[in-house]
Amino acid sequence: MIFTVLPNYSREGAKALTNRICDKLSQLGAQCLLPIQGESGDILSDEYGKAISDAIIKSDAVIAVGGDATIIHAAKKSASVGKPVLGINAGRLAFMAGLEENELDLLERLISGEYTVDRRLMLKACVMRGDEQISCNYCVNDAYISRNTGLRMESINVHLGDRLISSYLCDGVLAATPTGSTAYSLSAGGSVVDPELESILLTPVCSHSLFDRPLILRPDAVLTVSSASSNPLRVLLDGRETLDIEPDSRAVISKAEYKAEFIRIKSDNFIDILGAKLAHRKDVR
Repeated sequence: MIFTVLPNYSREGAKALTNRICDKLSQLGAQCLLPIQGESGDILSDEYGKAISDAIIKSDAVIAVGGDATIIHAAKKSASVGKPVLGINAGRLAFMAGLEENELDLLERLISGEYTVDRRLMLKACVMRGDEQISCNYCVNDAYISRNTGLRMESINVHLGDRLISSYLCDGVLAATPTGSTAYSLSAGGSVVDPELESILLTPVCSHSLFDRPLILRPDAVLTVSSASSNPLRVLLDGRETLDIEPDSRAVISKAEYKAEFIRIKSDNFIDILGAKLAHRKDVR
């Protein structure tokens, strides 16, 4: 078997952990592909992105070494070509990690096929001007729409289909997946949702109203978000990629046409992970 290994070397101990992972897989008769980050060392560079894509296409699965951001980045790269991702925690909480660094012996189950694959809903965010699509991208956790400049509140219209949900006066609005319900959405007061329940979460962030509350919508909901003023907005996807929304444009948020796939080697379920990562977070790396 061939595995593409994507580490986040900014994490303390990630390089040593990556070497241990590749050594273990080699002992099991598997091959590791480790894309070189290039001279700039920028993990978001086009050069490194192409190296990752080429390696993923050649591999049977992907192993991401780091925290949730690293695992999510790997999942987005892998989803369009249908390759599953195993996250190995080299961070702190890492809700998405399938293994901790002291559990590398369980990598043997990757070779023997003793694992399951969780298929998670993703979101697609497109910026539209009239009928023209200006830009488009995907997220595993969330799409955050806020003012493009400054820290002031903004008036933001959100429609469900052709019906106005609300004109929120807020710092921003967050559209999240169930996977992302334990990320920024949780901090903003959104509900925690079992990732096996497909849905789209809509949460206003710091809304200047007593009556604006988070909503849980059906998975085929289509949200249209636009400025209620003449100010430009932006969409921030999983805290990384940004799409600009000019005053004459709008963002359309919907279910993506493919899903992120996460390898689950252990038998722990969502409630087990939630309790371990949040209730005892001081004891978790």
